[in-house]
Amino acid sequence: MSLNQGRSILAIPGPSVIPDRVLNAMHRPSASIYDGELVEMTDGLLDDLKRVAGTDGLAAIYLANGHGAWEAALRNTLKTGDKIVVLSNGFFSHKWGTVAETLGVEVEFVEYGMTEYADPMRLEEVLRADTAGTVKAVLAVQSETSSSVRNDIAALRGAIDAAGHDALFMVDCIASLGCDRFEMDALGVDVMVSAGQKGMMNPVGLAFVFFNHKADAARAHANPGQYWDWTDRAKSKSFYPRWSGSPPGHLMFALRETLDMMVHEEGMPAVWARHETIAKAVWAACEAWGQAGALRLNIADPTRRATGVTTINTDPGVAHKIRMWCQNEAGVTLGNSLGFPPEELEDHFRIGHMGHLNIHMIMGVLGAIETAMIAQNIPHGSGALAAAAQVLSAHANPART
Repeated sequence: MSLNQGRSILAIPGPSVIPDRVLNAMHRPSASIYDGELVEMTDGLLDDLKRVAGTDGLAAIYLANGHGAWEAALRNTLKTGDKIVVLSNGFFSHKWGTVAETLGVEVEFVEYGMTEYADPMRLEEVLRADTAGTVKAVLAVQSETSSSVRNDIAALRGAIDAAGHDALFMVDCIASLGCDRFEMDALGVDVMVSAGQKGMMNPVGLAFVFFNHKADAARAHANPGQYWDWTDRAKSKSFYPRWSGSPPGHLMFALRETLDMMVHEEGMPAVWARHETIAKAVWAACEAWGQAGALRLNIADPTRRATGVTTINTDPGVAHKIRMWCQNEAGVTLGNSLGFPPEELEDHFRIGHMGHLNIHMIMGVLGAIETAMIAQNIPHGSGALAAAAQVLSAHANPART
């Protein structure tokens, strides 16, 4: 008989584990959409989202997933025929560019592959060559969900400035908001997009777009249509226009609970520090397994790795065997492969370690992976769980601010 009879866990890079108290916050009748708590909580939601994002700018919430956030950002700042530069080092960064193409935007992809970070010097060269100033925006991700590379947003901002270019700087934080340290205003980001189902610990259904006044000024030259227009969502004093119709009441209650947990209880410095420690524990385990086995971290440089997701490369077919055993025998669902060549899709898997996590949850995931390798005679180095435990035991919680 299978041992998989307990509580299962999603160890994928979103949707992430939803805290019980967030689920409980939604377990209630629908609230009035005319007055009362939904109306009263909207300002607080926007204010606290901006605290998570590190901005004094503007914020808009959409009923959408991350793809909706992409489209909202593009529709409010660009028009057909505009040109943008997309820094592509994985499935999702490239996909954002293809969404722009469907809107009639000319896209120049700067490709870095699946193992490299976006090189600021190369971006500077591209922008210096644009002497006519035709490039209207530069698009990048902070943490690429498919490859688990983390781009240096400050350095990319520096490259735009060094080139003397006026392009908008737009950053995808869908896999990094609430995981990797990100402070929008300090980094000089004009538009940031994210969603609720990853580091923000919410069900799928809410997308967030943050923008400054420079980006808002570009709205005058775009034609976002009624639904994607961020003007009323971010600025209206009336409740109905902020949601472009009926508000997602239960998702609002969920978001309120997660923001209370992150902003008002744990504090963002502690949230970032917790994710960094858990990520380092995962890396320590993977490095131990790889000493004598079939596993390798996709991103070799630890300073370039995302803290919410880790992509692991394996010998042919090994990743698929590990994923299936963990899912069927251990109740642990690992992330599949995205962005790699079709013939390699069974040679990579991803561990999501974002949002609502603690020591026993991540050690359980790592233990399940090791058990899968033992059960299937997959070669691997020893000492992985001990290495992870050593990292976790040394965690130092920062002072709350």
